Amino acid sequence: MSYTSSAAGIRDVDFGEGVKIVEPCNLYGCRIGDRSFVGPFTEIQQDAVIGADCRIQSHSFVCTGVTIGDHCFIGHGVMFINDTFSGGGPARHDPSLWKATRIGQHVSIGSNATILPVSICDHVVIGAGAVVTTDITEPGVYAGNPARRLEARRDL
Repeated sequence: MSYTSSAAGIRDVDFGEGVKIVEPCNLYGCRIGDRSFVGPFTEIQQDAVIGADCRIQSHSFVCTGVTIGDHCFIGHGVMFINDTFSGGGPARHDPSLWKATRIGQHVSIGSNATILPVSICDHVVIGAGAVVTTDITEPGVYAGNPARRLEARRDL
């Protein structure tokens, strides 16, 4: 289902079944999977993909190039980054310099975390305020700046 609402900043969004959004939010050109929730004051940009059964809390920013798997939790104020300033400053309007981020299944990201262009495997918990600067390839709990593995997940 596609939904457009100019008053709420929602346009050209491909919504799955049973999606709930709390306005105001800024969603455009993205895809949001079945039964997912998007909180207020959230921006999800063009070509971002949110999986099924996800929860994106308020004040989060999901930029172009981000793919989030199924059954994920994104806490309040989480920021995804797609521009690494590889040319010495912002890429501005040159998407060829933007990099992708891939989040696996069953990933929880705590409030105010910052996620640079990385890949995060399934079954990971990112602590509140963490800054993820490199790929995460093993399930577990990660925290800090830069984020480091604290312990393996025992419930897998």
